[in-house]
Amino acid sequence: MRLIELTYEPDSADLFSVFADEPWAVWLDSCRDKQSMGRYDIFSSRPVSTLVTRDEVTTITDQDGITESKQDPLDLLHERLEALKFKELDLPFSGGALGYFSYDLGGRFEALPYTTENDEDLPLMAVGLYNWAIIIDHQLKISSLVIQGDNESTEELERELLEQIKVHSSPRSFFALEAVQHDVEKQEYAACFKRVKEYILAGDCYQINYAQRFTVQCQGSLFAAYERLRQANAAPYAAYLKLPFVTILSSSPELFISAENKQATSKPIKGTVPRVDDNSLNTANIQRLENSEKDRAENVMIVDLLRNDFSKNCELHSVQVPHIFAIESYARVHHLVSTVSGTLEAGRTSIDLIRGAFPGGSITGAPKIRAMEIIDELEQYRRGVYCGSIGYINANGDAQLNIAIRTLTYQNGKIRFWAGGGIVHDSTMDGEYQESLDKASAIVSMLSEQD
Repeated sequence: MRLIELTYEPDSADLFSVFADEPWAVWLDSCRDKQSMGRYDIFSSRPVSTLVTRDEVTTITDQDGITESKQDPLDLLHERLEALKFKELDLPFSGGALGYFSYDLGGRFEALPYTTENDEDLPLMAVGLYNWAIIIDHQLKISSLVIQGDNESTEELERELLEQIKVHSSPRSFFALEAVQHDVEKQEYAACFKRVKEYILAGDCYQINYAQRFTVQCQGSLFAAYERLRQANAAPYAAYLKLPFVTILSSSPELFISAENKQATSKPIKGTVPRVDDNSLNTANIQRLENSEKDRAENVMIVDLLRNDFSKNCELHSVQVPHIFAIESYARVHHLVSTVSGTLEAGRTSIDLIRGAFPGGSITGAPKIRAMEIIDELEQYRRGVYCGSIGYINANGDAQLNIAIRTLTYQNGKIRFWAGGGIVHDSTMDGEYQESLDKASAIVSMLSEQD
């Protein structure tokens, strides 16, 4: 095993840029240089193996070739992680899994017959197993390269990586070829909103997270687009993934799951108001959010759902809500955020926790399964990565995954992204529609810029 200290730079973008175009390059980005956000940046590329799940089949690609399995994809991932036998270090990630788990992966754990159009045709799960990573600790101002293994190939990889990070990448450009398009017209949104309210009144559910999708034709470097996105909408659980079948740009503010030394945490977001330049109006918006009975009720519903999900795998009486209705502020919006925590039972792992809570309740509504059925009925397109999760599972079992909101996917010259919100009995159509536009505003603005 190798642990090499590198020169610390406050902004990891230049360092990652030399890897950005490599297959399976992943950057988990805390955006710490933009404002006080996360602590660590993690990036890697060239995984030793990959697991890609489509429908019932997971394809595993490694040095021995290609194999297929119909085993539960999370069980398969757990087995592969345990087989790594990597040395543990006092780092959040010292080798293991990096990748995404799509919203639609939930259909593997519950009987959910998806009927919406799947025009992106993305895998349910796409994860690489990595034997090296660069970790930037913005609190201690330390950058480290960790490489697992101790043989000639380890030494060769070390030499290659140290040479590569000396290279300075060339300037890149990105531009949209048209204005951002709504994939759902306002009249269609209004009809779906009306149907949700009918389901609430009928007693099927008490909250549905309904979202609309946006599309734009574009050209140029997707990493340049990501750099622009992190400038416009810095977020603590951001990510950039360059995969063979999709490029993902995420500026998520929401933590789905963090698991470290058996301690589990989730930070659901429910409640959003715009952030503006006028200080007095900004203060008024925050006060309105803090005092909103509707937003507080939405937040409590999801907190209760997550408490239930955590209880499936946490010790009895360990699930707590240490913080409720906290205000977190980002580039374009203020959010109402709560914290749910718990202690994993003996014999339970972060993967058990992920399965038991997947997908995060803040982006489904409640009760979760019925909410997901209604979402599938009303939304026109399969969500794919949106509202799934992006992050890492360390070889020792520790994990951190976001909720993939404020997340863009790129395929075949098109960027797609979504925005939505929780509809409850007290919701108004115009209010919910505007909230979705507020959430999308930073992305729309970024895509409208010209280099």
